[in-house]
Amino acid sequence: MEDEYTRERALEMLGAAGESLEELYRHADVVRKNHVGDEVFIRGIIEFSNICVNDCLYCGIRASNRSVARYAMSSDEILVTARGMSASLQNTVVLQSGETPGIADDKLGLIIKRIKRETGLAVTVSVGNRSLETYRYWQECGMDRYFLRFETSDAALFTRLHPGSSLEDRLCCLENLRGLGVQTGSGFMIGLPGETVGVLADNILLCRRFDLDMIGIGPFIPHPDTPLCATKNAYHDEPAMFFKALATLRIFNPDAHIPATTAFDAVFPGEGRNLALQRGANVFMPNVTPVSYKKKYLLYPGKPSVDEEPDECATAAVVRIKSLGRKVGRGPGHSFKRREQPGQ
Repeated sequence: MEDEYTRERALEMLGAAGESLEELYRHADVVRKNHVGDEVFIRGIIEFSNICVNDCLYCGIRASNRSVARYAMSSDEILVTARGMSASLQNTVVLQSGETPGIADDKLGLIIKRIKRETGLAVTVSVGNRSLETYRYWQECGMDRYFLRFETSDAALFTRLHPGSSLEDRLCCLENLRGLGVQTGSGFMIGLPGETVGVLADNILLCRRFDLDMIGIGPFIPHPDTPLCATKNAYHDEPAMFFKALATLRIFNPDAHIPATTAFDAVFPGEGRNLALQRGANVFMPNVTPVSYKKKYLLYPGKPSVDEEPDECATAAVVRIKSLGRKVGRGPGHSFKRREQPGQ
């Protein structure tokens, strides 16, 4: 299967069926192996706050959801959780929250400094749109990476699902991060209501255009306490599309880190992330948030491991990786693209 990075080729892959589909999966796995190897890097997520100012129509922690018990972890709680990660072969901590300062930007900078000084972990931050100055400040504090999903390449669809936000602003943030030389991650949801296969192909092409260091994708799953609670995924009747998108994404972005996201397990309980690792993914991201908080950070229903303690989640990740004949990644797991800092 010759690789061509065109919209037509993406549409052909997304339309694969039968033996062509199995060949697509095999090819994606070969591309993964040849470009990023057999190591699977484990990156623990700390969901440190569920406070959010946004009102996205599908998200469980949207501002209008009054049934959510809001929280923000203390600096010490975050540090204690991060310190316990290295022993579980986790090389990166992902600091994730709702898209508003549950912890103020300057305070988050101090937390980043402490994590770098006290643990040696690589630090990824994922807290939504911020100014160029804030991104630069966090970079100066030691932030290695930033993750900000664009969700969809269709500007009208983005605005409809994210009131008060625009795709233009989101892409501007990604450009600012890339300009700073920060390892930049983004991605999209698969099967948003109103999405066509053409939009899905455009999502994959947009990831390639941004030359992203990491790309995270997963099925659209609306939370029951949201306006889209009764809305089915656009590919409800063709769940294979979730893996077609993943495999095509890997072929179009051979050197990117691609995680097997938890949403795959929500749709395919117990096997979703395993299948993702066999069809292009090379990163596993256990949720190491303390259980007392984890249950309050439900973006969508069926989220796995909400009753498991951090060490249990990390241990389970290692077991799953080794059961597939893969190796746990060592070291910080930085970008394979080796993006240089400006001026170097």
